[in-house]
Amino acid sequence: MTKKEPRGTREIREAKLERFPNRTKHRDYTVEFTCPEFTCVCPKTGFPDFATIHIRYMPHNWCVELKSLKLYINKFRDQGIFHEDVTNIIADDLIKLLDPKEITISADFNVRGNIHTVVSVSHTKSSKKY
Repeated sequence: MTKKEPRGTREIREAKLERFPNRTKHRDYTVEFTCPEFTCVCPKTGFPDFATIHIRYMPHNWCVELKSLKLYINKFRDQGIFHEDVTNIIADDLIKLLDPKEITISADFNVRGNIHTVVSVSHTKSSKKY
């Protein structure tokens, strides 16, 4: 008898970022998210890393759908990945999906080994493009 995979586990495994049209293009505004339960695994030691991910962006044509973002963020929980890489991957994926006017991703990792790490990535779209 095979054990049925929990629905949440399947949803996280199959997660894909989704977007929807920005319906307020007549003004610039920012959207901010805080993901306080981010986890991944140190690729050198296998120990868990915990962080708060801060996402701030100014939409152009698209906005990120929140449930897809939640599931996407949770996909990192079992991945062996360096702090710098995870922050840049999240930024790259959101830039590719949204093509925002501006975006900043900041990953504030919990202290480990007496070192507190914060990695930030910023991107600004060329004003010629919008």
